[in-house]
Amino acid sequence: MRVRYEGRVQGVGFRFRARSAAAARRASGFVRNEPDGSVTLEAEGPKADLLALLRDIRTGPLGAHVLRETVTWIRPSGHADGFEIRF
Repeated sequence: MRVRYEGRVQGVGFRFRARSAAAARRASGFVRNEPDGSVTLEAEGPKADLLALLRDIRTGPLGAHVLRETVTWIRPSGHADGFEIRF
């Protein structure tokens, strides 16, 4: 899945907390800041874990900073190993 987060999502530890949440849910992929102030998260793994990751972000401390979440389901690449913060 690819998720675009908008709001106050840069400069608040969003990427680091998202990485921890993804690791707890057996998701592989990455999270990165975008030039327009949004954050992109791409993750693959069991669908139940991805749905739980979305829920964790929405209901946890991270959700307080999100004004808009746009989820797009994409084909898994199969190349992701672990979850990283990209710069």
